[in-house]
Amino acid sequence: MEYTIQKLARMAGVSTRTLRYYDEFGLLKPARMNSSGYRIYGSREVDLLQQILFYRELGLDLDSIRTLVHSPSFDAKAALEQHRALLIARRRQLDELIANVEKTLAAAEGSIAMKDSEKFAGFKERALDENERNYGDEVRARYGNEAYEASKQQWMGMTEEQYAELRQVEEDMFAALEAGMAEGDAAGAEAQKAAGLHRRWLAFHWGSYSPEAHAGVARMYVDDERFQAYYDKRKPGMAAFLRDAVLVYTSKL
Repeated sequence: MEYTIQKLARMAGVSTRTLRYYDEFGLLKPARMNSSGYRIYGSREVDLLQQILFYRELGLDLDSIRTLVHSPSFDAKAALEQHRALLIARRRQLDELIANVEKTLAAAEGSIAMKDSEKFAGFKERALDENERNYGDEVRARYGNEAYEASKQQWMGMTEEQYAELRQVEEDMFAALEAGMAEGDAAGAEAQKAAGLHRRWLAFHWGSYSPEAHAGVARMYVDDERFQAYYDKRKPGMAAFLRDAVLVYTSKL
């Protein structure tokens, strides 16, 4: 079956403007243009749009989606199976958060007692699941299963105060990185402050520290586009600047 852009937009719950942008962006081209110059979409395009919307729902940016769905090795069935697994995991996370809210309400009403650490269990579990999906295999391959499992246990054992401190250390690190980039010197005071804060941030996740592992992680931030995007979304070039600052920092240890 074929669809005009208006019919496809209505069926998918998106705007025609979005579909036009996907066409211009090279993400979703129509099957053909009719004699009047209107975009016409077929079953292949319908299936591709579904995949795109699944990826958007999972938080991927359009550049990443375009690379994935137009790769010669893209497997639509395998992608759907992955979507299903991720959505089931998300449903479980939402169930945990709902249960956490209900327990917090019950504690506020005085019907049960709730430890402070329990109030953050759902959030920490969600972050752990996301890291497992995105980086679990790579981290195990790089550092070993034992080290990875120890890191997971350390993360889940964090107290409310430690979790708050972790977030503050990360924000302080970003502020120092931006100040260091303004100075333009990876060996400067602000850059080295950022590298030291990054070491503190790693300590919340690692059982032990080594300069070599620290330097390796910093290099990975640039070598892996996912890590690079996490830092560069704060400021373009931040991942490379952090790497350079950490390499200077670890060379002195």
